[in-house]
Amino acid sequence: MRRRVLAVLAAGLLALLAWAVVIPGAPVRVEIPEGLSARQTAELLARERVVASSLALRVFLRLTGFERRLMPGSYLLRVNEWPTTVVRRLTLGLTDDVKVVIPEGLRAAQIAERLAAAGAADAREFQDLAASRRLEGRLFPSTYRLVPGGGAKRAAARMTEEFERRIGAAYAAARPAPALTLEQALTLASIVEREAVLPQERPIIAAVYLNRLKRRMPLQADPTVQYALGHWKRRLSTDDLRIDSPYNTYRRPGLPPGPICSPGLGSFQAVLRPADTRALYFVADAHGGHIFSESNEEHSEARRLYKRELRKLKARPAPGPPAPR
Repeated sequence: MRRRVLAVLAAGLLALLAWAVVIPGAPVRVEIPEGLSARQTAELLARERVVASSLALRVFLRLTGFERRLMPGSYLLRVNEWPTTVVRRLTLGLTDDVKVVIPEGLRAAQIAERLAAAGAADAREFQDLAASRRLEGRLFPSTYRLVPGGGAKRAAARMTEEFERRIGAAYAAARPAPALTLEQALTLASIVEREAVLPQERPIIAAVYLNRLKRRMPLQADPTVQYALGHWKRRLSTDDLRIDSPYNTYRRPGLPPGPICSPGLGSFQAVLRPADTRALYFVADAHGGHIFSESNEEHSEARRLYKRELRKLKARPAPGPPAPR
């Protein structure tokens, strides 16, 4: 056994010596997926002709102790690259990826703009792809490292894979089994995402909408009207609430046809585990949260209280410059 190990090491060292006299050639982009072992990474690099011998690279990794320090990502290397360069790039994570931050609550069109700004995909191509594949709500909000110019399909694939890993898994693991389908839960979660300001209020807001659905009351959710208008706006006018759209939950009963944004895991879990409340209404308070009510009378009083608080805040004098010391 010992002789066999020594023979393998000797073969690897000979390959490394032969490698040392080779001049690196044309550039080649290599994507190292997550979860690849050192052996699989060496074999991938050999197939892409970055290294002449996968065995030589494995020997080098073993001798240097870097076997478990290789990092995934997209790397721009060269054919017959120097082994020290390959290992340095992969262990330090010196990728050519672009970083794209997708916050919770963005529409597919807004995500397309961020991808275009980062140089990862064309905005129009991504929007068309999202529309044709009905990806609204399934582009999971997270921080991604994407290949520069990788295109719409590649970016969408990463986000939908993350969606299945996080949202899909949460739905499958929910006990008891949800009464809503995945699409229904996702649609409601997207509304909760746009309504909630404070994370602790998400389960209560989800419960309010579920209570309204059970009573066959219209959801009357402002974010669905904003989605129908094609942009988010702070205050809706009376004309806005009259817009003829299947997403106008002031005029159409039940849930809208689909998600209105990409919700985060917190909003989705709030739909799966809503608060135990009989509240049917909520209105913003003057401090970033909401006041929840069970009856229309309580709701009307909460609205009056909110308007009163706003008037008080507006009446306060603006803070002046600090007093001199």
